[in-house]
Amino acid sequence: MRDKPPAEPPSSEVTPEQTYLRRRELLKNAGLFAGTAVAVAGGLHLLGRKQTRPMDRFVPDAGLVAQPVVKAAGPFDTDEPPTPYEDVTTYNNFYEFGLDKNDPARFAHTLKPRPWSVVIDGEVHKPRTVDVEQLTSWFSLEERVYRMRCVEAWSMVIPWLGFPLAALLKRVEPTRHAKYVAFTTLLDPEQMPGQRRALLDWPYTEGLRLDEAMNPLTLLATGLYGRQLPNQNGAPLRLVVPWKYGFKGIKSIVRISLTREEPMTTWRLAAPREYGFYANVNPAVPHPRWSQASERRIGDFERRPTLPFNGYAEQVAHLYTGMDLRRFY
Repeated sequence: MRDKPPAEPPSSEVTPEQTYLRRRELLKNAGLFAGTAVAVAGGLHLLGRKQTRPMDRFVPDAGLVAQPVVKAAGPFDTDEPPTPYEDVTTYNNFYEFGLDKNDPARFAHTLKPRPWSVVIDGEVHKPRTVDVEQLTSWFSLEERVYRMRCVEAWSMVIPWLGFPLAALLKRVEPTRHAKYVAFTTLLDPEQMPGQRRALLDWPYTEGLRLDEAMNPLTLLATGLYGRQLPNQNGAPLRLVVPWKYGFKGIKSIVRISLTREEPMTTWRLAAPREYGFYANVNPAVPHPRWSQASERRIGDFERRPTLPFNGYAEQVAHLYTGMDLRRFY
């Protein structure tokens, strides 16, 4: 059973370019805190642009996916209008390429997503290092239209292409000791110039409990909008966990390790009071610097209530039965 989606926003005029480019100045003059500024900037970004259904757009600068794609609506897809491709690929966080939302689109051309190898190791019976092309050839690609909720209180709807992480984990056969899955991004300051700054403890790392990783919603994405994953969105391989805040979606993955102990993650190490291991979307638990009760959908003007587990409670709430989600945030 699907959650009833919020009403589709009406079409309206695009925010004037100069207004958008001056958003930081306007926010500064208004005396808003940094966290709130990020959320408001998200709402200002191309307000009211017409929404499109999956596969409606042809984007000449992104390669078509070579293998067949299963496009039929899945049991977990949202029927909310997807965020336009231009917004998905020009408004995101990827600090390996800069701090501003448009920096990844501007600077990620230095990333070389082919050739690319992924190490799968740790508590598995069949560890291996595999080229990403071979890896993706093992599975049928599926289109999954998921909501994406950033911890900064803005959101999108994205038609991803990929395959269930569970399918890969079953292939390498976790041992009985495997309890968690740890992920690591490429470490290469030449390709990722943002890593030259000590902003975070590079390389970027993330993690899931094994039962979260095996949930049917959890996806390894290789594309979006029917095309290969753009560099700025985490090419060639990224994680998508739609009931968690967006920073859990680690990009440009080079290692997947199954572990006995809970892995340390980048943002938890950087700011443990603000970012926990679980990072489940929870409107009842505010970020220390802003509320999580509502969000601004990119392309919409009005804020909307944030849904528990980003609207996927029916599929995942059972994973956290008996847990204090204020403590395990």
